[in-house]
Amino acid sequence: MSTRRWSPDATYHFIGIGGIGVSAVARVLHQQGVSVRGSDVRESQLTEGLRALGIPVVIGHAPENVDGADVVVHSTAVPADNIERVAARARGIPEAHRSDTLALCLAGRESVGVTGTHGKGTVSAMITHALLTAELDPTFVIGGLLNNYGLNARAGQGAHAVAEVDESDKSHLNLHPHHVVVNNLEVDHLNFYKGLDDIVGTMAAFVQGNPQLKTLALNWDDAGVRALAERIDRPYLTYGTGDGPLDFAARDVVDEGDKVRFVAWRGDTRLGEITLPIPGNYNADNAAGALAITIGALGLDFATVKAALESYQGLENRFTVRRAGDVVLVKDYLSHPTGMRRVLQSARRMPHNKVWCVFKPYRFTLMRYHGEEYAEAFTGCDEVIITTMYAAEERPIDGIDTPWFVDVLRKGGNSVHFVPENPDVVPYLEARVGPGDLIIFFGGDDFFRMADAWADQHAVEHPA
Repeated sequence: MSTRRWSPDATYHFIGIGGIGVSAVARVLHQQGVSVRGSDVRESQLTEGLRALGIPVVIGHAPENVDGADVVVHSTAVPADNIERVAARARGIPEAHRSDTLALCLAGRESVGVTGTHGKGTVSAMITHALLTAELDPTFVIGGLLNNYGLNARAGQGAHAVAEVDESDKSHLNLHPHHVVVNNLEVDHLNFYKGLDDIVGTMAAFVQGNPQLKTLALNWDDAGVRALAERIDRPYLTYGTGDGPLDFAARDVVDEGDKVRFVAWRGDTRLGEITLPIPGNYNADNAAGALAITIGALGLDFATVKAALESYQGLENRFTVRRAGDVVLVKDYLSHPTGMRRVLQSARRMPHNKVWCVFKPYRFTLMRYHGEEYAEAFTGCDEVIITTMYAAEERPIDGIDTPWFVDVLRKGGNSVHFVPENPDVVPYLEARVGPGDLIIFFGGDDFFRMADAWADQHAVEHPA
């Protein structure tokens, strides 16, 4: 990982500037007065938003796009043989990873970094919303659009900065936030890690190697995080929803389907009741993490944090509920079985007839390692639709493919329908779903565009 200190006086060219994480960094640096520009393969809401700020964006990758740049920035998703990365190396232009420039965004501010397998975007967004509610105008860089503001990033004038810190590719090792939340640690991203021990060990290196660390908050509900605690010698705050001693807790959690109610505690002191206006009982855990940092580290008062959490509208496409005529659609980026199981558990508390799940399997390594866990997770669903696996950049694994995955789910007792191509999913659903059914789309932007288009059509053709 890079240890080079990048200058705010340089001109930065971002490859894939329309990505949710890359666009966030580009937006903040531009607002901080840094010269920023970029390219992407397609136009999007994010590229249009960057252009509206005055950031030059080129559609299409070409060698000449890097001309005049002092630094060429890429994310892990951009391979070394990308034409613009090749051109940068040929011309002697230094390359930087997105995490290097995220560190530049945070420089000079009291920084909060939130990491972990699940929920880091939500905890980051809750902390950000609390600071904004307190009128402290933080800088924030988050891998999802905050529904309260319609933004994933902004350079504030205040002393604080909040960032979602991605551990998936080990790039968190490039960052040294003052306050760190580790929300959970499970087996994921096996294209970068050898297993849970490697994940926990790398997170321990992130914590131990941070010379700026002031506060570490650990989710004590999570076994992987408790294993992390055994491998570090830094002091930490504990949070969670359990009954044991915790520094910050969300207890007496009540899942009401479209909202979650709990009682907030600081140690043995009852702070008060909070009602989150978003679905998902696991968000009580996320809120406890936000309480640990906002109150335990940043010194906000409970009344302010309560007001923030009770007005928090979530992140785009994280358990996003859309009513479309006589059916209800849910969109969620999750592809890990633990998170999907949690969403299904909460979704079933919403009024419904049958629950349908639509899922595109993601990565050979994830499917091989978690196949049985997916089978268990989907038992919360009445009907499962599986499309052809997306391998990303991974090489095939012998015997691990979509038919194998479908067979694993069926052996786990699930009713599974294999619909190979995305365009065939909506016609398949339209012919089979009934009034009052709940349909959950797990996946990425292609699924969400499909879901939204169908919702628009279905609402007209099948009014409630």
